[in-house]
Amino acid sequence: MVHHKTAARIDSIGITASTLCAIHCAVVPLIFTSLPLIGLGFLASPLVEWGMIIFALMIGLYSIGLSYLRTHRRPLPVVLLVMGFAIIMLGHLFLSGLIEGFIVPAGGLMIAASHLVNYRSVVASTESLSLKS
Repeated sequence: MVHHKTAARIDSIGITASTLCAIHCAVVPLIFTSLPLIGLGFLASPLVEWGMIIFALMIGLYSIGLSYLRTHRRPLPVVLLVMGFAIIMLGHLFLSGLIEGFIVPAGGLMIAASHLVNYRSVVASTESLSLKS
């Protein structure tokens, strides 16, 4: 039961981080030239982008990995997580311009979806275990 509560908190953080990453990737290219004027030029830095990606990756691996191993054994959250990061990496490394602005946020939203599916899988597994007891 403790893992269920911890997993829910971590998935909430993962959903928030991934959604913020997707918003960041979608909005920054649109307002790129205005950011320095309002004191937010650092948001367009590659260091910030890679930091967000690594942060979301660490949360995803921890949350979804532990939930998969300890609770539900359902591959869908893992598959969505891997696909989301693959899309982000594809977008950052091989695409540019407008197409990158659509592809990378889609990867971030897929990561957020992986946390949501993971959360629901943990709840469903926990409920089924409590019904068996």
